[in-house]
Amino acid sequence: MSIRLKKISALIKEELSLIFLHKIQDPKIGMVTITGVKVTPDLKIAKIYVSIYRKEEREEALQRLEELKGFIKAKLASKVRHLRQIPDLNFYLDDTLDYVMKMENIFKEIQKNDKQDLNDENEL
Repeated sequence: MSIRLKKISALIKEELSLIFLHKIQDPKIGMVTITGVKVTPDLKIAKIYVSIYRKEEREEALQRLEELKGFIKAKLASKVRHLRQIPDLNFYLDDTLDYVMKMENIFKEIQKNDKQDLNDENEL
């Protein structure tokens, strides 16, 4: 990824974070964090990775983000004036945190089993 694309991605991420913080107060979306933005080389599409706090409402929140896409893009266009064209926004669920929690639980289970095995050996 070129330096220019990285800068544009970072700018879009920062502005979207502010838009979500100050302009979107939708209870259907809940607490959303922009975790990453990747812009295609032709600047036509921006892949927006979001982390949604409540697991049980993720699909509904993603659907609501799709419904608000036009509003969000308009707000972004008013903030980012030096781009000729604002890219289309595509929202994706970033489940990295879920993966980290799953791995952490696996490691805890392994540690617990190792301690149990060690205790069993000491009793013999």
